[in-house]
This record gives sequence, C-alpha cells and structure tokens, in this order.
Amino acid sequence: MVATIVASLPSFLLASSVAHSSSTSSLIFNKLRSSPRLRFSFAVAPLCSRRAKFMAHTLASANLGLTQPANIESPKIAFAAKEIDVGEWKGDMLAVGVTEKDMTKDENSKFQNSILKNLDRLLGGLLAEVSSEEDFTGKSGQSTVLRLPGLGSKRVGLIGLGQSASSPSAFRGLGEAVAAAAKTAQANSVAVVLASSEGLSNESKLGFASAIASGTVLGLHEDNRYKSESKKPQLKSLDILGLGTGPELEKKLKYAEDVSSAIVFGRELVNSPANVLTPAALAEEASKIASSYSDVIYANILTAEQCKELKMGSYLGVAAASDNPPYFIHLCYKPSSGPIKAKLALVGKGLTFDSGGYNIKTGPGCSIDVMKIDMGGSAAVLGAAKALGQIKPPGVEVHFIVASCENMISGTGMRPGDILTASNGKTIEVNNTDAEGRLTLADALVYACNQGVEKIVDLATLTGACIVALGPSIAGIFTPSDELAKEVFEASEISGEKFWRMPLEESYWESMKSGVADMVNTGGRPGGAITAALFLKQFVDEKVQWMHIDLAGPVWNEKKRVATGFGVSTLVEWVLKNSS
Repeated sequence: MVATIVASLPSFLLASSVAHSSSTSSLIFNKLRSSPRLRFSFAVAPLCSRRAKFMAHTLASANLGLTQPANIESPKIAFAAKEIDVGEWKGDMLAVGVTEKDMTKDENSKFQNSILKNLDRLLGGLLAEVSSEEDFTGKSGQSTVLRLPGLGSKRVGLIGLGQSASSPSAFRGLGEAVAAAAKTAQANSVAVVLASSEGLSNESKLGFASAIASGTVLGLHEDNRYKSESKKPQLKSLDILGLGTGPELEKKLKYAEDVSSAIVFGRELVNSPANVLTPAALAEEASKIASSYSDVIYANILTAEQCKELKMGSYLGVAAASDNPPYFIHLCYKPSSGPIKAKLALVGKGLTFDSGGYNIKTGPGCSIDVMKIDMGGSAAVLGAAKALGQIKPPGVEVHFIVASCENMISGTGMRPGDILTASNGKTIEVNNTDAEGRLTLADALVYACNQGVEKIVDLATLTGACIVALGPSIAGIFTPSDELAKEVFEASEISGEKFWRMPLEESYWESMKSGVADMVNTGGRPGGAITAALFLKQFVDEKVQWMHIDLAGPVWNEKKRVATGFGVSTLVEWVLKNSS
C-alpha cells in the first residue's frame, strides 16, 4: 500500500524554483518520505541534465500567466437539530419552507396552516398581510424575507416549495434558497422549519434534513479563488427545527457535510483553469486525498514511462502533443478492518484541457473556451474518494482511476489516420483527434478490470450528442446490466441528481469498423453518444458489470459559468449501497 512515482520528479513535488540547492532537495525528499502511506522512488539526475531542463519547462508551463488560486477556506457551518416552538427560536433569520397548500387562507385572510397561523399571531397579522401584498403563493422559486419586530428572530423568510415537496432535490433547493437569503441578509444564524412536517416517516425526516443541510452548504459556496477581491459569507450556524433530534439525525447531518465538502472540492477542480490545473496538479490533488485519509486510502501515480511499460498506447497517443506530461492516477480505498464483500472501480475522464488536437475545436458552439471542464468525470471520482475517506464505509474496496493528460497540437501529437494500440491489444484508427476522451478511457478501463473489480462505473464529459439528446441537466447512462442500472438509479433518488438510461444499440457498431484496424474512434454524428459508449464497451471484461455515464451537460452551469460538482453525491450513495 504505497504510492510509487518513478523516473522524473513531477512538478507538483518540486519547490517553487527548480534551481534548488542540494540541501533543499534533501529537505523535500525527507519530508515526503515521512508520510506514513506514501513512498516515493526518485531517479535523481544532475541539474544540468536534460531531465532538469524538462522539469524546469514543466514548472514554467504550469505557471503560465503567474496565476495561483488564493487559499480561501470554505465556510464552516455548525448544524443542529432542535425541537422547539418557532416563536421561541432566537437568531438572525427564521426560514419557513411552504407549499402552495400551506399558503391557503380562510375567508378572513388568515392562515389555516398551524405554524404559519402561530407566526402570524405573534407578528400581529403582518405575515398574512405582506404575503398577500407581494402575491406570495408558495410557488417553487418564490421567496420573501421580512424584517419584523415581535419574535426572537430578526427576520422571517417564506420560501416556496411548489405544489408539494417530497424529493431530496426539492429540499436541497430549499437549502440553497436559505443560503441565498442568508447572504442577502448577512445573517450569522439561521433556522429552517417546514410548515407541514406532520405525518413524515422518520426516514423521510432524516433525508429531508440532510438535503436541507447539503443545499445550504452548496448554496453558500462561491468559488472566489481567482478573484482579486471576495466577500466572505457570514453564516455560521443552521438549526433545523421540527424534524427530530438524536444521534441518528446528527450522523445524517455529518454525512451531508462530508458529501457537500466533496462536491465543493469537485466544483473547484473543474473551475480551475488549465494553466493552473495541469495533469501534474490533478495528480497532486489525488495524492493529497491519500495523505489526508492514509488510514484507508493509498495512491499509485504512474508516469508516462510506467504507462508505456503497461502498453497504454491509446492513452499515451492523446498525451503525446502536450508539453505537460501525463499522470495516470490510481487511488484505492480499503477499510482498515473487516472483510471485503464488494470490489468496485470508479473511472473518470481526466482531460485537463482539450483543444481538439488536429481536429481543432473551431466555430460557434465549439466551447473551446470552457474545455477545462473536460476533466469533470475525474472531479466526480476524486470528490467521491474524498467523501469516502471521511465516511469510511465498511466491507467495500473502491478503486478511483483517472488517465490524466491534455489534448494539444504539436509535431509529436497524434494525427488523423494514426493507429493506436490499447493495453488490451486492440487497435484503433484515429479518424477524429477530438474524440480523445474515449481513447484515454480505453486504457483506464482495461487497468480497472485488471484490479479484480466486479463493477465499474465510468464518468466522462464525452459527447455533445448527449447534451443534444438530454439537455444541460440530465446525464446519460449506458449499461448492459439491468442490475447495475437499478443500483445507480436508486442512489440518484437519494442524491437528487438526474439520469436517463440510453440504449446500447449494437447494430450501430457497424459505423465504428475500420478497414485497417479493429475499430475507428468515432462513428459519425447520428447516435454519437451511443457509438461512444459502444467503443468503451470494447475495453471492459465481459465478466465485469459496467456502466458509462455521459455527464457532458450537467457538469457545467452555463448561466452562472461555474461547475456543479455533478456526480459526486450519486457515486457516494452507490458505494454505500454496495457496502455491508
């Protein structure tokens, strides 16, 4: 259980200047060797050698534009579950989640809902009056915040849940709306209560409380690391009223906090520009996860030379054009004790930038300006690794695999018409260099199968065709396994993320046949997401249950121009379902 990095020393382990003295080198080496779960093996060459020049170039390219993210700590919110009367709660803002039915009034314009009736009585009828004046009816997306005397809270907010609210996504939305209201009011302490919580099962209460907490964290998060000035959120505490108390609920709130933190981590990976998040930097982030949770996670980061020994010609063909070297990331989660009942792999596409290669992305809609998001699959996988390192589920072994590189253009890069040989011996005629993600995933999937896993889920921003089919908020699922599809859909019902199962139409494979190799890497525009999935299927052992998730749409919020962290929550839930 060690991390071995052989050959040239990666830039993410170097000091800020490559021209360090021998004493500085010793200091770095000794510090690295002191890690309990990480052991590094370096082939050290003289600084005047070609290797030293290569490392200097790597550092320079990684710091293009002299941009470094600011070290901004994520806001910490203290969550608490309480059973007290809303009129007795004291703090900056009391937020009430209401459905359209809750806002029903009698012939005297008085609320019929007991919680709203009580609040309105304490406020002398002002709540009913203001809601009528502002035409607040409880529709989803509606909110109103009043600063009124008469209560322990300085403000009362009404937040609409629509006609009814019964899904995790609805209550995550409530949490996000609470966060937005808290930001506007600069509130330090907030309480949330549902106008109607009677009749809810204990399981529903736990799930809704968790979703509210998660939504609040995610709604509060703003990625300001690359802004010269940023405003820090004021919210410090969130009390959830009326949904129970006790250790079980506290555990659920802690779980929500862990997963939300991992989603934020995934968002920030995708948001980071390609001149900062190089393949080496992504490997460093993976190594940090292993160091932070060294009791259950270990890392194995492979260099290009090691990948060559493993015959990963498909992956290395994509990486060949870039001055930033590729790094193949493998993290493994193993519980510190107990038997292993399931072995899983999560494989994420890790293109830190995709120019398209010689089939360069050009013209309207090519989105080359946001191709930093082409590692969105790896962000979901590494985010899940971070969350599972905190949660520590028993009985399950999980491999997190990312073939990280850039797809660039140079005299050393792959050309249209080149034939690549993957690590399972299959040959691929490259008829489009902009269909590169599947080429990196091919070797990653072969590697995953070689770890002895029973189930694999891969995630990739793979095709624009999937966005055309499903729009910007739904990910496409491709799998020959009904059992695996059922497991992931059940996990998504808890996470609130949206998926749709797509067909694996085998007859479409005809368009992927080559006259000179085993296959081509693209089959044309019709059914593009399907043929991409069929391509990946060629690199999975038939004995392994496999699923491909195309998250090209939901990984990015085009309106806000930020990442969403999509996939992390569902992956964590799926692993927990496979845990004992």
